[in-house]
Amino acid sequence: MGLLTLVAIGAGAAGSVVAVPVVLGAVGFGSVGIVAGSIAAKAMSAAAIANGGGVAAGSAVAVCQSIAMGGLSGAASAAVAGAGGTVGAIIALI
Repeated sequence: MGLLTLVAIGAGAAGSVVAVPVVLGAVGFGSVGIVAGSIAAKAMSAAAIANGGGVAAGSAVAVCQSIAMGGLSGAASAAVAGAGGTVGAIIALI
């Protein structure tokens, strides 16, 4: 494994952990709740309609809002970093 690959893995891992909260905020998942009129609000509405009036615990919308309000847990950070590192490694091979 070359230096470029190691750098790409590190950049992918670190970048993904930083990017997740930024992207969630950009689409409307805020630290105090979902922003009215945002993409997140539309997703929440669709999830509630599909679930008979409420957003199910553990659904994608609920997990995204939980991350936006509290940040990534240690396990979630590791998972996101692993995925980002994998993407970095694949990019280095291209």
